[in-house]
Amino acid sequence: MSHDTDKLIRQLSLVAFLMAERRPLTARDIKSNVEGYQEMSDEAFARRFYSDRAELVSLGVPLDSQRDEFTGEELYTLRAERYFLPELELDDEELAALQTCFFLLEGRFAYAEPLRLALQNLALGRSAGPLAATPTGTAGRVEVRDPDYSLELQGRLGKLEGAISKQRTVKFRYWSIYRDSEEERTLNPYALLPENGSWYVIGHDLERDDIRTFRVSRIRSDIRFATRRERDFRLPPEFDVENYRGRAEWQFGEIAGEAQIEVAPDTAWWVERAYGGERNRVEDDVFTTEYASSNMLARWILRQDGRAIPLEPSELRRLVTEGARAARIAHEGAPPTPAAEVVMGESDGAVERFAGPVAPERFGVLQSLLAYLLTSCGEDREGVIQVQELVDRFSIPREAIEEHLSLLNLVNFGGGCYAVYAELQGEEVHVDKELFGDTFRRPPRLTPLEARAIRLALEFVGPMVAAGAHSPLERVRAKLEQTFGAFDLTQTPAPHVGEEEGLVDKLTQAINEHKLVEIEYLKPEEQEVVIRTVEPYSIERRLPNWYVHAWDTERDQPRSYRLDRMRSAKVLKKTFEPREGFDPSELHGATSARIWYSPAVARWEIEKGARPLVDGAAIADRSVGSAEWLVGEVVSYRGEAIVLEPHELRARVALRARELGNELRPNRTKA
Repeated sequence: MSHDTDKLIRQLSLVAFLMAERRPLTARDIKSNVEGYQEMSDEAFARRFYSDRAELVSLGVPLDSQRDEFTGEELYTLRAERYFLPELELDDEELAALQTCFFLLEGRFAYAEPLRLALQNLALGRSAGPLAATPTGTAGRVEVRDPDYSLELQGRLGKLEGAISKQRTVKFRYWSIYRDSEEERTLNPYALLPENGSWYVIGHDLERDDIRTFRVSRIRSDIRFATRRERDFRLPPEFDVENYRGRAEWQFGEIAGEAQIEVAPDTAWWVERAYGGERNRVEDDVFTTEYASSNMLARWILRQDGRAIPLEPSELRRLVTEGARAARIAHEGAPPTPAAEVVMGESDGAVERFAGPVAPERFGVLQSLLAYLLTSCGEDREGVIQVQELVDRFSIPREAIEEHLSLLNLVNFGGGCYAVYAELQGEEVHVDKELFGDTFRRPPRLTPLEARAIRLALEFVGPMVAAGAHSPLERVRAKLEQTFGAFDLTQTPAPHVGEEEGLVDKLTQAINEHKLVEIEYLKPEEQEVVIRTVEPYSIERRLPNWYVHAWDTERDQPRSYRLDRMRSAKVLKKTFEPREGFDPSELHGATSARIWYSPAVARWEIEKGARPLVDGAAIADRSVGSAEWLVGEVVSYRGEAIVLEPHELRARVALRARELGNELRPNRTKA
């Protein structure tokens, strides 16, 4: 057997022995009775037992120890109530909502497999039975898109997750987009953080001796361990991943100062909703925000298309007014002639192999599989399960089923007593419940990785879960967190949900019942909230935002609305008949434009799909639903983005930039 297989048998047998004895045990008891330890020397046993115990604790198995006051020996215990999931109060709707969550994310979520295992355990903990194998109806009315996600990214996340859980130092080459250079980095990774539609790893950069944040998609090499040690560092107790959340695009880096921006009265509520927090505040229609990059903050102000006026500092006012002037000049006269596009090299036929997504720990899979096999027997001593059922529920490859069963057959409670004997016979698994079988019929507590998977899933689609459960998300989350076990999840961000939760709930209800909805909406190019009556058809999670695709009854046109810009939604009593053949996900009446990006900003646009040019610039063909939005977006680049065609859109950009030059003068001075 391999080293890893031996370790798994030892760890599972150690848990079984402690659970069976139900009394404090000495190290001598464990060495004498637990499978895998008996043949070791005292020195080897001490080393292996210490390592196994530490790893089990990191997996969420709470091995307790205390010193015997008479003998001075260390005594070890494992209480059943801390090993198994507590009785859950998830009702059918809540479990169905979590199941919808899984189907929404599968194939576009690096933590899909730990999430699958977590939901399997949650379902097994209920009298209603195991997780259903088909999606709910809600899953068909929602789409999740993650523009940053790829096979390459999921492999990197898997490697980083392993390094974080094992506290191992990693090395990789990293492309700094600001300096446009690659460099080898050595990092003690502390946490992974999804933010604004991208994944970041946060940790201690050993060369710079500082905490740094790296965007995972900008890693340019394999991620490899820096040493051969089992552990390289410990997570500092003062580290809190929440301190790195909620930063606006202009707040990445060392804070340079504080700005004050006058916002339109009908815009202040949206700024408060989108950017409220410790670093930002809105008082008396003035938005006060810390900034690390005045250039990025100037871009944001211009993007608001007149709804935000810079007050302080003077440098910010200058950047904004000069930016509007630069955009106007760039769009007057004939457009520039772009350089030739870079010819990408042809593939040599080699297929690049990417690592898989984050995989659940084998220990977690085996303990969950054991509970599932024993549950299949019910009150009888025997049971039969179809092989495909195990493949589907646990995502175990068909060829690996027999190996998993053999490992479980070897788990010894001590003294030759076992829990299960499972044998593969064709396409069936025949299960015999052994003497201690009933001990492991309950589902085990979630491992930290499985708990993390649920937390991150709630971050991505939490409001949809709450809507499917007809329960506040906080209540669903509270029930789940009761199952997380006695371990620390400080390196995992708590799910953040704003006003979108209530809006998703109302819109989901209206979609299900075919009811009209009256919304108050702040369009990007307008200063006042407008009221629209819409037929809602589907909801989309296009990270980092939520959208509802609908039919505007007054304009008699399809429209998509971003939920963070929706001040309120009211479900009306009037119903509508769904329009035959209407696909709400299609971009109807789109505005198309060819846009040139200067070398100063091209790197960021190439990340979004623009094509590189030989002179370092980039070009892109953009299709959007609103010409007004595109005008504001182009102006925000302060002359570094130029519309090449169509001509009428160039003229609109020039006109709007000229108007903004006059509008972006403060109506008040700093108090």
